[in-house]
Amino acid sequence: MKRSIPVNIPNALTLIRILLTPLFAICLIRHLLESALVVFAVAAVTDGLDGFVARVFRQKTTLGAYLDPAADKLLLATAFVTLAIQGMIPSWLTVIVMSRDLLILLGVALLNIMHREFVARPAFLSKMTTVAQLATVCSVLLGFQVPKVVQIQCPLFWFTAAITMVSGLQYIYRGLNILQEEPSNSVQ
Repeated sequence: MKRSIPVNIPNALTLIRILLTPLFAICLIRHLLESALVVFAVAAVTDGLDGFVARVFRQKTTLGAYLDPAADKLLLATAFVTLAIQGMIPSWLTVIVMSRDLLILLGVALLNIMHREFVARPAFLSKMTTVAQLATVCSVLLGFQVPKVVQIQCPLFWFTAAITMVSGLQYIYRGLNILQEEPSNSVQ
């Protein structure tokens, strides 16, 4: 008798987002902006769905806690870097987005090196940062289809930059608090 492996739907949705990222990049590189928008929109929807399904159907996993933010960072880093290289998004905004993500990765590495325990749990502000970054990329891609969208891009760029920097500062604050705790009490 064959045993079936239970499928965790949220993790499957996250894997779909990871697999869509190279397709999205290829569409951007080939200037297939309409296709890139569709692929990005599907990937963005999987980001919202995976968390919703995990909560509603109680399918949260440790793997998902790490895989979901990694999938977000992969998709958004790919989007911002590729769009910046092509001159479709300000390079200064890409530097801010990438610097925050690098800061988070370095912080996690430092906490691991110092044997500090922490729970990978994004703050509300971090979730809002992801939404702002997703909206920014969507607005750039949609702007080629719907020219009126271009009018909101500059304020959206500044908002995304601001919320990304504030979120980065929040991660620094949280990391410093963990580092100041005694090693046995360092669970966040």
